[in-house]
Amino acid sequence: MNYSDRCLGRLAASLALIAGLIGWVPDAHASKSGTRRDSAPSGPAYGQRSDVRELADHLATQHSLPKAWVRQQLAQAHYIQSIPRLVLPPAPGQRKNWAAYRDRFIEPKRIEAGLAFWREHRQALSRAEAQYGVPADIIVGIIGVETYYGRHLGNYRILDALTTLSLDFPADHPRASERRDFFRAELGHFLVQLKRYPKRSWRGSYAGAMGWPQFMPSSWARFAVDFDGDGQIDLMNSPVDAIGSVASYFKAFGWKTGLPTHHAIQLQVSEQDMDILLAPDILPSFSLETLQAKGVQLPESAQQHPGPYALVELQNGDAPNSYVAGTDNFYVVTRYNWSSYYAMAVIGLGQAVKGRVTW
Repeated sequence: MNYSDRCLGRLAASLALIAGLIGWVPDAHASKSGTRRDSAPSGPAYGQRSDVRELADHLATQHSLPKAWVRQQLAQAHYIQSIPRLVLPPAPGQRKNWAAYRDRFIEPKRIEAGLAFWREHRQALSRAEAQYGVPADIIVGIIGVETYYGRHLGNYRILDALTTLSLDFPADHPRASERRDFFRAELGHFLVQLKRYPKRSWRGSYAGAMGWPQFMPSSWARFAVDFDGDGQIDLMNSPVDAIGSVASYFKAFGWKTGLPTHHAIQLQVSEQDMDILLAPDILPSFSLETLQAKGVQLPESAQQHPGPYALVELQNGDAPNSYVAGTDNFYVVTRYNWSSYYAMAVIGLGQAVKGRVTW
């Protein structure tokens, strides 16, 4: 994968998922799954507003749906007052804390739940690994971080959430126009699913992510698979479909079988070189030789993988930062959620569960 391909992949991923919408947060589940105990609408129905009709007609034409039906669905959607506030980015200047973030996910109860999930679905996990080349521990890590193995699927009506974000996205968001267009596109993909399966309980995150893997509607359309063979794709109720769909997603974004996600490193880097190495962020951009020449010491095992690498920085609040060398596969994990903290939590949880697996 060359530099241009990576940039295109990065852009595609930002449009495919909500991952990069609000940046780093203390809890990835809070950012995507957004569990809400009170599932009742918190505002009025959108009704027959002119902008509702215009959006409905546009989406109906775009997705070959009946205009009258789409108008009816959007008219019945409810504005949810809390959502515009939830999608605003965090205040600038706030130091992140990898240790605190890690401890929310790589903890005994979630590991135990992951172990039970692996035992119950070991055949599906083995089949997904064989078919797509994505390790079972990565799949287990994703589903565990996203929804605590199906425990936290989100309680917002997807129609309400996506309509709110399509018509009332906060104007003071720094990327308001781009994000509004993104959610309108997601609303269109969701309406296709709603038309196909009207009797499903379509609930999920405040951002519109759905099911065990918290796929956005466009990701459902592009990457979800019928992995349990029952003739339909159901990420809301089928963990086996979720397993196959996560593996399908990673393969589509370039997962390389056998490549580690990252290496532990030691640093003896000048301030100037550190600025250079951190400039690409999580995009792998440096050869092994370049890293070593600038004072990044990698383990001998890294010699099998000459690059490219990214120097990944993890802030630890007031404590010193942590660093790892991320590979192309680390970058692929961040296509699910555009955050190195998220990727490390997924990888760490999956490894912790794998370490407990015994047959």
